[in-house]
Amino acid sequence: MIFRAQRTANTSALEATEAFGWGWSAHAEHTPTRKSWLLRCFFAGFCLSLAAIVCGFFGFIGFVYSLDRFEAPPQTRANGIVALTGGSQRIDDAIDLLAKGYADRLLISGVNEKTSREQISRLNPGQRHLFDCCVDLDYRARNTIGNAIEIRRWTERNRFSSLIVVTSNYHMPRALVELDHAFPKIQKIPYSVAASIDPHDWWRSLGAVRVLFSEYVKFVAVWVRTRFEQDPETSAAAKIMSGGAPMMIADPAER
Repeated sequence: MIFRAQRTANTSALEATEAFGWGWSAHAEHTPTRKSWLLRCFFAGFCLSLAAIVCGFFGFIGFVYSLDRFEAPPQTRANGIVALTGGSQRIDDAIDLLAKGYADRLLISGVNEKTSREQISRLNPGQRHLFDCCVDLDYRARNTIGNAIEIRRWTERNRFSSLIVVTSNYHMPRALVELDHAFPKIQKIPYSVAASIDPHDWWRSLGAVRVLFSEYVKFVAVWVRTRFEQDPETSAAAKIMSGGAPMMIADPAER
């Protein structure tokens, strides 16, 4: 009788607490509501987005401050010099390196098909004799991927084992990734042209910010792409990243 009365009392107490919402039932199912599930997904997405933004920001800062501020002469001689078009200063510096004997031959890659050898040589009147013997022009490449393919062909054709690579300081990281992916066994000696953008003063100019951030995004995309492809000439991703435009055009007539 005492046990039955105690059990009845406990049952009544439990029912009373449940009536006021204080009770807990061992048999109750605790399934999350749709609202709580959405809140958890939103919070997880927010955390991932924030982490991506922070990583991207510090990656961008590291990229910018890793760029060369000043032009420095190569520490060693090479078989050839390659200049990736995109500014007259790149060509001027490449020809100057050739004239100083840092290599025996120069390839200017990505020349506009409407630009003749004579027009380029007139930009460097003191070195015009070099164009007759030691300068090759590549008209096929239309972007950095195309540059890498054409430079590889030129290097193999001349049986070179080392190259001095001339391009702008902000373009150099991406260019080296493309070149190392296309032909990793050839030594590349970077020569960064730093005349256009000072990476330590990038925040002072909105134009510099746009150029550097755009180049950083391209660099990351190229780095990821080259981790998963075998050859740029057969890469579908490379064609997509080229905006659907051909990476190279047909060989034009001799200029």
